[in-house]
Amino acid sequence: MIRALAVACALLGAASQAQAVDCKNIAFEQNRYTVCEADAGSEDLRLFLYGPQNNVLGQFGAIDGVLGENGEQLIFAMNAGMYHSDRSPVGLYVENGVELKGAVADPGPGNFGMVPNGVFCIREGRADVFETLTYLAQKPACRFATQSGPMLVIKGELHPRFLPDSTSRYVRNGVGTGPEGKRVVFAISRNAVTFHEFGRLFRDGLGIDSALYFDGNISRLYAPELGRSDGGFALGPVVGIVTPR
Repeated sequence: MIRALAVACALLGAASQAQAVDCKNIAFEQNRYTVCEADAGSEDLRLFLYGPQNNVLGQFGAIDGVLGENGEQLIFAMNAGMYHSDRSPVGLYVENGVELKGAVADPGPGNFGMVPNGVFCIREGRADVFETLTYLAQKPACRFATQSGPMLVIKGELHPRFLPDSTSRYVRNGVGTGPEGKRVVFAISRNAVTFHEFGRLFRDGLGIDSALYFDGNISRLYAPELGRSDGGFALGPVVGIVTPR
């Protein structure tokens, strides 16, 4: 009986995780991607940067370890926004309702400054990608928020500076949300892609009309159901989905 109960609990736990986030490998327009989709209305989405001692967590294992102290676990994670060499965010960063860094609205160097850039905002019962100026105008009450850039898809249109014949290719990752705020889709390429190709994945392949680029080259994913726990140097902001351990 004890063994049967243990098996039943394990199966229930696996089913719970499967419902929390659905990750799969797909192909789109001759490129390969991993796509993870969740319901922001029912799942516990959070951003992570600093630990209890104000130390940068930086690794998926470190985040899971901190969660474990509270009887929780990380079941999905991805780097979520550009950062400086000390791992501090380049732009807006909100954690547990506290704004640790303000938004940067002006054009600037690099991908982050390729405006329009955007903000990924996690609120009570929903998640949204906002173009930065829209975020500043609306001032949504984000429990968690991270700014990155450029926007990949803006109201169903690709970023105006994306070139179909670009030769700049990197492994890239990003996030898109549906208009109702429930559907949230994370994607990371499994081969080097251009911005235009990555934007088309969200718009044409996934049916997303608002999507934000997180980063390239350093893009990493934690998806245990696919056997992925990408390692390497410490990250800055990380987005994850949490469940009871």
